[in-house]
Amino acid sequence: MESEPPFGEFIKTFFGNIAEQEENDQAKFIVDECELPMIDLSQLNEECKRKICKASAEWGFFQIVNHGVSEDILSRIHCEQVVLFRQPFQKKTDEKLLNISSGCYSWGTLTATTQKQFAWSEAFHIPLSTIFQPSEFQDLRSSLQEFAMKASDLAQQIAAILAENLGCKSTFFSKNCLSSSCYIRMNRYPACPMSSKVFGLVPHTDSDFLTILHQDQVGGLQLLKDGNWIRVKPNPDALVINIGDLFQAWSNGVYKSVEHRVVANHENERFSLAYFFCPSHDTVIESCSSEPSIYRKFSFREYRQQVQEDVKTTGDKVGLSRFLNQA
Repeated sequence: MESEPPFGEFIKTFFGNIAEQEENDQAKFIVDECELPMIDLSQLNEECKRKICKASAEWGFFQIVNHGVSEDILSRIHCEQVVLFRQPFQKKTDEKLLNISSGCYSWGTLTATTQKQFAWSEAFHIPLSTIFQPSEFQDLRSSLQEFAMKASDLAQQIAAILAENLGCKSTFFSKNCLSSSCYIRMNRYPACPMSSKVFGLVPHTDSDFLTILHQDQVGGLQLLKDGNWIRVKPNPDALVINIGDLFQAWSNGVYKSVEHRVVANHENERFSLAYFFCPSHDTVIESCSSEPSIYRKFSFREYRQQVQEDVKTTGDKVGLSRFLNQA
């Protein structure tokens, strides 16, 4: 299909015929399924806030229902997302397709040095600062604008609750995490003929404060809990929230940015939509706690540059361990 990125050709060129090189190790991806802590935002009382903070500290992940993002918006985006990803591959690589900056479309992991660093997926990264620009896919842009407004309100609300629990000023987020510094990522995970050899998305943590995720019913999201990988059971009514690296640093390790991954599916393609709650590049991240800080202070720009450098040179993200306080 002319819309498909050249996943197989890339892997064969750089890693040879891995299907013949290794025994089938699909078993390592077969893990127990769990239901994440569920938070009903229609009852946002003190008990609800306590559950949000507890889940953020113990799991780094939770689900929310009655979140205010209508099923109609999510359904429209999904349909329009499918049409977008069905465009010819060469057209998708053209920055003029969505009229945003170059590099917004990505596929695979071209910096991978082993097949386990390769992601069998493609994505569009859309900075919200560019979302109002006209493009061929204007219906999609309009739907994404609606989603972004709701997701921004949700992120600010959750961040304020988590900050209040720490005894910190929640105004930090309203001042530093403006819509213009956040972005949306639309993901597609094609059916993968070598699903026992590569990931849909490699194990990683998110380089933001919070991520708000909507996924379809195919499944594949897994997270690391107490040293074991567990599958997240898809819930059609819920959004998945996870804590990012910046919140772990800002909370001085109280809230956990947990490693997660997407397992490739041999038969079915998977779609997801994510909102990344980020500060401006110049925002300084430092612990809001009066306790000795685990991490040295750093700007978001510095953090992103370090992550990009590590991925480029090693194929892997190193993350917060680069910023441990040596004092």
